[in-house]
Amino acid sequence: MATSEEVLAGLWQLAGLPAEALAFARLTGADPVLPSSFAVGLAAQASIAAAALAACELGHRRGVARQEVAVDTLHAALDCTGWFSLDGRVPDLWDTFSGVYRCADGWVRIHANFKHHREGALRLMKLDPAIATRADAEAAMAGWRAVDFESAAAAQGLVATALRRFDEWDATPHGQAIAAQPLFTIERIGDAPPRALPPLRDHQRPLEGLRVLDLTRILAGPVGGRALAAYGADVMLVNSPNLPNIESIADTSRGKLSTHVDLCTDAGRAVLHRLVADAHVFVQGYRPGGIAALGFGPEALARERPGIVCVSLTAYGTQGPWADRRGFDSLVQTAMGFNHAEGEAVGDGKPRPMPMQILDEASGYLIALGAAAALWRQQQEGGSWHVQVSLAQTGQWLRGLGRVADGLSIARADVEPYVETSASGFGELTAVRHSAQLSRTPAAWPRPSMPPGSHPPVWPAIAGE
Repeated sequence: MATSEEVLAGLWQLAGLPAEALAFARLTGADPVLPSSFAVGLAAQASIAAAALAACELGHRRGVARQEVAVDTLHAALDCTGWFSLDGRVPDLWDTFSGVYRCADGWVRIHANFKHHREGALRLMKLDPAIATRADAEAAMAGWRAVDFESAAAAQGLVATALRRFDEWDATPHGQAIAAQPLFTIERIGDAPPRALPPLRDHQRPLEGLRVLDLTRILAGPVGGRALAAYGADVMLVNSPNLPNIESIADTSRGKLSTHVDLCTDAGRAVLHRLVADAHVFVQGYRPGGIAALGFGPEALARERPGIVCVSLTAYGTQGPWADRRGFDSLVQTAMGFNHAEGEAVGDGKPRPMPMQILDEASGYLIALGAAAALWRQQQEGGSWHVQVSLAQTGQWLRGLGRVADGLSIARADVEPYVETSASGFGELTAVRHSAQLSRTPAAWPRPSMPPGSHPPVWPAIAGE
């Protein structure tokens, strides 16, 4: 297994950032830190360290000295569990119908956390969503072949995947497409001069004065936006007033502005165009092609706001037959072979998820890394830029980090020493504090987490403007 320094160096090289900055990383600890046969601690540590170090390198490009970035493996892994409580209550984030189901020839995982996904899956099973029970669903799924249900669900825009072994995933056309791609891409998509950024002082966090639009909803994208906010960016979470959210938004909204904009209306799109006019970064996690259909695709944004950095998040990448499929971390773990491999390592024959949604979490920090690296390139050479990240490509990278001997025998660590408590618009929020320790300008979320729609769709003034 590669060392944490080697893994960080690989991410750094892919991002195209100066090698001399790696001397300022301090990485401690090693797997196993949470019960898994995969290097989940290493994945957490390396992705978080890369994001924080890239933000600091952009700060250095803006004229301040480099600073040390320290990340401990255990703290990083606990950071990526997404643990939080509200007024002392730890929310149950999973719907009754979410989870794995035994089928006639294997297993299927269904994601039912949103009402329309749950009701669609139950109707596909020929069940009445108003009265069906989990036992009814289990009985119905026993009559399906796993891949047949997966295909039928995908055809209806639902979210379910068949359980596969690694070799089965590798044999699929999409598995082969993912294996042929890099972990993430940073591509120049237009010409523009380097954009003048607000001056930065030594006491300021490295991304202060930068504006980020966060059009993401569930976990990976919001984690990326939260990281950028921790390093000083003004991050505005843009939610639709017509769509539901899950309770983890309380945790992932730390440090952000949170506004409602209805992109299904001309007025809403006009509001977003006004926000784009002063934005440095535009992060979106719409289904492939969805944001472009509304007029905010990367190429359109590069014409509208030359010098912008666009970041696109997908479940299964942009190449291969599954490129248009919706997906969540739990489903990608199942489809790619991780759940089978963890169950095999336990030896009880049952699919087993990894101890956290590490594909989401690591992808979130890769979003932050990619955004900071593209901004650094924009300062160096100008241009407009497009960063692309996918859960499946992150999964391929995690698998390449190797397995952890006896990793499943370790006890789950206590999160208590790593949490902080703050007031929020959701109640008293206790959550894991950020695991990247910046030596001169500590990461922080001075803005409290607030519910969607709490702020007007207007950028706050930046000092010196």
